[in-house]
Amino acid sequence: MLNFDDARFLRIQTGAVGLAPRIDGAVSAALGAGAKNLYFLGTGGVAFLMQPAHLLLQLRSSFPTFVEYPAELVLTGAATLTSDSVAIIPSLSGTTKESVAMLSALKEIGATTMTLVGHADTPLGREGDHVFVNFAEDDTSSESFYLQSLCLALSVMKARGELDAGDYDRLLSELTRLPELLLAVKRGFEPEAEAFAAKIAGADYHMFTGAGNVWPQAHYYGMCILEEMQWIRTRPVHASDFFHGALELIEKDVSLILFKGEDAYRPLADRVEAFAPKVTDRLTVLDSRDFALPGISDDVRGLVSPIVLATVLERVSAHLEVMRDHPLVTRRYYKQFDY
Repeated sequence: MLNFDDARFLRIQTGAVGLAPRIDGAVSAALGAGAKNLYFLGTGGVAFLMQPAHLLLQLRSSFPTFVEYPAELVLTGAATLTSDSVAIIPSLSGTTKESVAMLSALKEIGATTMTLVGHADTPLGREGDHVFVNFAEDDTSSESFYLQSLCLALSVMKARGELDAGDYDRLLSELTRLPELLLAVKRGFEPEAEAFAAKIAGADYHMFTGAGNVWPQAHYYGMCILEEMQWIRTRPVHASDFFHGALELIEKDVSLILFKGEDAYRPLADRVEAFAPKVTDRLTVLDSRDFALPGISDDVRGLVSPIVLATVLERVSAHLEVMRDHPLVTRRYYKQFDY
């Protein structure tokens, strides 16, 4: 595969799943001590990677769960953010400015903090109440954070009796097989990845849409990869909103990229897919159902759809940066100076 290290990928994703016992212990302790709610407090792209876990808890658990912007929350607080809260702060670098400020505010509040970081010797790596370190880099971080947050959500459900221990063990057993399966998915998709990249490189504007737990991946890929790392303009829109504004922007030569998952929200994506060919000849569909995951149950496939899409999109990005002669690490402004 182009510019890819198989062993590094397996090491990172296996490391993410390997954190599950420690995550489970921390969640069990926090809920056992009387925690009343949970906040996912990511900044930037990593915030999107927490959203499938948040959605799972909204649908399957009665435990109050929130997703907020740390940059806002440090200014205003929230009535439900108290010393009885559990706050999840993900940051690959461990140094994200807004997240470090959020951690300081949470310490004053007395909330229990759990940080998910790629580097231990950082503010977020040193100062969380529970610190989970799994080294990753930009091209491997999406799957890692998706896996960690999914394990966390499953632990919340188990601790509350909303998922029995047998089901938890089965789900976790299947997740431990996922790194090898994702690697096989990458290999199988490699020939298509270059063609997909060519479609993206062939236009300077793309609309992205999706629903359910793959919508965050559509938002993430448009904003964090194409906009930030490739300077390509995008318009991410949730499939629920597509027919309330965005459809009027679709014309024959407008690129629309649709992500489809395998959860209960799939009919929303089906509706877009049925409509779009009537008005554009540039519809591209990326469907997690198209990728084989031997031994993975249907319910687990529904949970890992965003991880599957993230892993094939990494292959697209690898070809795109070469095709456009624009390395993914090149920035004009991001972390180039103080702002």
